[in-house]
Amino acid sequence: MIEQPLLVYTTFPDEKTALAIGEPLVRDGLAACLNILPGMRSVYRWEGRIEQGEEVVGIIKTVEARREALTAALKDLHPYDTPVILYLAPEADPATLAWLVAATRTADGGVSA
Repeated sequence: MIEQPLLVYTTFPDEKTALAIGEPLVRDGLAACLNILPGMRSVYRWEGRIEQGEEVVGIIKTVEARREALTAALKDLHPYDTPVILYLAPEADPATLAWLVAATRTADGGVSA
């Protein structure tokens, strides 16, 4: 089976939180990388009210086989009650896909779901 790349879009309250969550995701092979884009302002509806706030964007690079484990870990580590988790299935250059697959392998060399 050919592995598929996966981008996961999420937000965090600040850069420090994003880095603290990104570290174990990458260390545990759930993600190859977390890009953090600071300086985002958000307007959103939450519990019936219109809210505004500052956040940072997180774009997680991984593979489809890691989706469930990554999602569970992200929900467990995230400070928001309902973190935004959006999946984007891009096409990838073969070299990029090879890097993603290698970076998300388990300690025994497999890719577990």
